[in-house]
Amino acid sequence: MSNVYRCRRCLNMSTRPRIEFDDNGYCNACQWAAEKEHIDWEERQAQLHTFIRKHGLKSREYGCIVPVSGGKDSSYVAHMIKHKLGIHPLCITVNPPLSFTVGRTNLENFSNAGYDLLEVVPNPEIMRRINKIGLLESGLPLLGWQLAVQAYIPKLAVKLNIPMIMYGEDGEVEYGGRSNSKDIMSYTVSYSKEVYLAGAYTKVLAGKFNERDLAMFSYPSDEQIAANNVAMMHWSFFEPWDSYAHYTFAQEHFGLQEKDGALEVGTYKRDSQNDTCLYDLHTYLMFLKFGFGRATQDAGIDIRRSAMTRDEGIELVKKHDDWRPDIYFAEYCAYYEIMEQELVGVFDAYANKELLHKVNGRWVLREEIF
Repeated sequence: MSNVYRCRRCLNMSTRPRIEFDDNGYCNACQWAAEKEHIDWEERQAQLHTFIRKHGLKSREYGCIVPVSGGKDSSYVAHMIKHKLGIHPLCITVNPPLSFTVGRTNLENFSNAGYDLLEVVPNPEIMRRINKIGLLESGLPLLGWQLAVQAYIPKLAVKLNIPMIMYGEDGEVEYGGRSNSKDIMSYTVSYSKEVYLAGAYTKVLAGKFNERDLAMFSYPSDEQIAANNVAMMHWSFFEPWDSYAHYTFAQEHFGLQEKDGALEVGTYKRDSQNDTCLYDLHTYLMFLKFGFGRATQDAGIDIRRSAMTRDEGIELVKKHDDWRPDIYFAEYCAYYEIMEQELVGVFDAYANKELLHKVNGRWVLREEIF
């Protein structure tokens, strides 16, 4: 515990994978928030326009793939690709298991606003098996879905000869993690496997599935990506990322709906991550492994945009961060085909005993770290 600390500004914890701090105790997300004020965004936009011209994206049937969920950020990115850049986007969603009605409604509202939407539905049984292995062996309950989003979409780009994939933000740069991608316009398959899938890609798949089973869960080769000039990009590279501005934009242009206020969500916000209740399991396991939960992440974003003080963030983190999604236990157990006792056993196995201890059957921080 003596080696665990939080960012002096935004509450990010030193346990966050790959996070970096400067000599003043500020995490790299806070450093980036300050650096963004001095970035030459016009020069970065010029890089994007050079890529667009080089590959003739404006004249193609589809010049860009935009992975979408119907949420605020991906809806905003799709709008910018279509209306600011003048490129016809093929929007792709990978349907998650155990989806929320509000998520489906937002996705339909997005498409009905005038976007071509391709819904990808990987074999549900293979998805379930990968997710179960992810849960039990890596503490990653959404691994199959994350894998399809990261692997199959570039595979489709290769097959459809669409050179540009535009994801939303680079979470490593925006929220705390590795900083070496902040000045690079596109990212690689290796980066995707190591960062977005926490290095679990090979571990989970090795020897457990045949090649056809993994058709929607396998990456194209580096050679295929290079031969088809496919570039995986983040919109956050080209303009200052502002999720709150995207929220107000999506409300106005897409009729974005929030989760029912009567439901607990493990944070103080209801405007994002409304796709599946498995995300709530994902963030609870994050708390167990690293000692911080979804409220820490949300408060950090609001503190860095000067919409909240650090002290206000601390109170919200104390209130929400260790929330356990008991309300979904029956759905989790049915989906993973395990008993509740086994699910609680997973929690016990992944709980960081140096950071947490059990009080009345619940894992909580041994001491407050602020």
